[in-house]
Amino acid sequence: MKGKILIVDDQFGIRILLNEVFQKEGYKTFQAANGIQALEIVTREFPDLVLLDMKIPGMDGIEILKRMKKLNQDIRVIIMTAYGELDMIQEAKDLGALTHFAKPFDIDDLRDAVKKYINE
Repeated sequence: MKGKILIVDDQFGIRILLNEVFQKEGYKTFQAANGIQALEIVTREFPDLVLLDMKIPGMDGIEILKRMKKLNQDIRVIIMTAYGELDMIQEAKDLGALTHFAKPFDIDDLRDAVKKYINE
């Protein structure tokens, strides 16, 4: 197994797509549709990398990221957003996000980023 990836996105289709792609690559994957599920998985499974959507109903990506960093300061997070909100992207990076991908993203670029960051 190459590592554990947590996929956090409220869109079912994106979670399924990313889940399939990264399972085929040999990663163990977990899925969360909201912040509460995501934080439970972080606490229980200690993922090596999190793919985190910024626009999630309820607890948004920034709040999820803040809480994840409180649980594990070293957790690696790549953010995904469908919106070109530079202030949100910058805030996420200031909080420790590694990089960001705008939706729709190129799956090969995302795959390369995961390979790069998962075992740094």
